Amino acid sequence: MSNGEKRRTSRLDLGMLPVLLVVLLFLVAAIFADYLAPYDPEEINLEHSFIPPSFQQGGMREHLLGTDLLGRDILSGLIHGARVSLIVALLGVVTSGIIGGGLGILAGYKGGFGDTIISRSSDVMLGFPTILIALILAITIGPSLLVVCFIVVLVYWARYARQARGETLQIREMGYVTLARTAGCSNFTIMLRHILPNVMSSLLVLATFNVGTVITLESSLSFLGAGVPPPNVSWDAMCSEGRE
Repeated sequence: MSNGEKRRTSRLDLGMLPVLLVVLLFLVAAIFADYLAPYDPEEINLEHSFIPPSFQQGGMREHLLGTDLLGRDILSGLIHGARVSLIVALLGVVTSGIIGGGLGILAGYKGGFGDTIISRSSDVMLGFPTILIALILAITIGPSLLVVCFIVVLVYWARYARQARGETLQIREMGYVTLARTAGCSNFTIMLRHILPNVMSSLLVLATFNVGTVITLESSLSFLGAGVPPPNVSWDAMCSEGRE
């Protein structure tokens, strides 16, 4: 590697540092919310409603970012809201990745009628607007944390299925897969030991990109009143209440 390439790599690493620090801050806030939050985010105190932030006139040191209409501490709500977003993102991305990736590998390796069903189903899911499907399901089933996670899985599994299927179609023609089939390995063993490890890297990259979109989807639902309901604290539910 030349000196110029090393300098560019070094600048790239330093440029990623603020992003990693922000992500680390969110993770710490989500994991240790019970210890970091100064107050219970659902504690109502009408005597302290609409207190401005402490750095503005009329603010209080006890409430650094002020309080809302019901006197709830906004800083505590922000800290606990990070946990809700993290839970939805992790559960939704991991579950949709497992289901979609498994179906994609199965469709690409086996082919036939099952491949047609899975491929057309994923095409249908990718053809509809994500927020429209999520909003209809949230209103129909009813808002809750598990419902939001279910909606994320239902909306995003098709992305993993298509990615896994496309790579499996190439991998199944490789020499080592043919040798494993000739040696008498079962289809399940071939998919698990020879295809999945080669597909996993691209699925992990896709999952990394989807974490942000999943949080955005959950935020949109909460802002529209169809996301995670009280007593759970959500960032965009707070924004929706503050909009009034």
